[in-house]
Formats: sequence, structure tokens, C-alpha cells
Amino acid sequence: MNSKRISSPGHPAQLDPLTVGRVIARFRREKGITQEVLSGLADIGRTHLSAIENGERKPTLETLYRLSCALDTSMSSIVAAIEEEIRVGG
Repeated sequence: MNSKRISSPGHPAQLDPLTVGRVIARFRREKGITQEVLSGLADIGRTHLSAIENGERKPTLETLYRLSCALDTSMSSIVAAIEEEIRVGG
């Protein structure tokens, strides 16, 4: 198996956790809810959510799914927002 990372213009080889966190925090603020409320709805710890929003942890697909459900949006909407932030230089 080839472990070589592939990147191209506009598509970094590695996803920046700060960008992911900023987007999740923006979705949360747009809903007008606190980290405490969102973490409860998503059934994750508030400190875990804080670490994700601060770019200290990367969310798993399961966590991203839970967050998207709690935010009443789709995972694809969150991913599209992340991609847009990367494209415009976040």
C-alpha cells in the first residue's frame, strides 16, 4: 500500500484541524447555542467539543455525524463549508 500523500492546488495534503474547528464553531454560533448545549445534543463531552473547535483534536466521522445531527444540518454541508474556507484561504 502506498502511503504517499496526494495534494493538488487548492487541496492540501492534510486537513487543518483549526479550519474544521472554526467551521463547527461557526455553525454552532449560527444556531445560537453554547458548547454545553451542542455537546449534550451530540452526546460528546463539552471539553471534547472545545478541543475540536480550538483545533486541538480532529473529530472522527462518528463525532462529525453526531455534531451535524445536533446542528440540524448534513455532514456534507459542514464538509462543504470546510472546503470553502480552505479554498478562500480561511
